[in-house]
This record gives sequence, structure tokens and C-alpha cells, in this order.
Amino acid sequence: MAVTIRKAEPRDAAVVTDFNRRLAWESEHKRLDPEVLTRGVARILADPARGFYLVAESGGQVIGQVMATFEWSDWRDGWFWWVQSVYVLEAHRRNGVFRALYGELVKRARDAGDVIGLRLYVEKDNARAQATYEHFGLKEAGYLVRECPLERDDP
Repeated sequence: MAVTIRKAEPRDAAVVTDFNRRLAWESEHKRLDPEVLTRGVARILADPARGFYLVAESGGQVIGQVMATFEWSDWRDGWFWWVQSVYVLEAHRRNGVFRALYGELVKRARDAGDVIGLRLYVEKDNARAQATYEHFGLKEAGYLVRECPLERDDP
């Protein structure tokens, strides 16, 4: 199966939104608010300062995605790229699609010249994803992720 990796464009918004909806359900049994999700995907596709998606295509169909967002480290004087929204259509899993997406992401990070590492968070009960990430050299970093949700008034 030939896979092409490219940066996602606004024309990919519908498929990226659908993949994120599927990902939330498969990994965490969460149903996302469609309006919020659609708006969030559109915003990152329109604003490269927020991050970017890479998509995998085969036979003209988008079959997988990965998103990168950015975190500045003053301690290390460089950027961490957070690997997020990883999704591959079930029929294409275990066929090298994630390998191709991740490989392209690593290449772009190295080419950027100021990226000092990649990070991701993974659902603590998702053993399959954890094993995949371990296989690709992503190790436990010794941090726990904490979250403080804030109410938002914007539409």
C-alpha cells in the first residue's frame, strides 16, 4: 500500500474532524461537541502558530492523521512538539501508516532546527497505544499531566 504524507489543508477539515470524533470515542468513550470540535479543527488549520496536522493518504483517501502543537521550554531554550490527535482508520492499522506519519513528523522537527523533543500524552488505560509509542522510542518522561478546566464564554 502506497502512503503519501502531507500537511493538512482547510479542505481536510471534515475528515480531520471525523477522525477526532472517532478517536475520542475509541480511546476514551467521549462524545465531543460537534460545533466545538469543528471550530477547533478549523482554527488550527487556519493558524500555523497553533500547530499543524499531517495526513496520510492512500488511493486519494485520507486514512490517518497526527497533529503537532508547540510548547516553548525556557529551561532548554527550544521547542517541544506535542504529538496529538493520532488516528488511523481501522482498516489501515498495522500497515505502516503511523510509522509514515511519525517519521515525517520527526523529520520536520529535526529540519526546524529549534525543536528539542517530541512529547505526547496517552490515556493511562490504552495499553495498545502505549506499546506502539514505546516501540517508536517515546518513553515515560516522569511527569504526570494535571488539568484545570476553565469555563469559556466564546461561541
